[in-house]
Amino acid sequence: MIDHLVFFAVREDAPEEDIEDLLASIRDLKNTVPGVVDLTAGEDFSGRSGGYTHALFARFEDRDGLRTYMEHSDHRAVVEKLEERTTGRIVADYEF
Repeated sequence: MIDHLVFFAVREDAPEEDIEDLLASIRDLKNTVPGVVDLTAGEDFSGRSGGYTHALFARFEDRDGLRTYMEHSDHRAVVEKLEERTTGRIVADYEF
């Protein structure tokens, strides 16, 4: 199994509707991209995220599933939204 973690910081001036649209687009990837086992996204409430305001978690059966996800047009559209609406992100992928 592969876990894909992304932490991102939404722009301070981002309208709430843009943030909700971004999160909905991320969550919808579970329904549109083949090979996604699980996917969640949300806002950090702990204050321990080192300045990142939101995170997403996705799980795949294998590296090929992650590769399919990364190359899928719906994922690329979400990445464009992330680039427009965030100030930074960090990504980690690991196999277990």
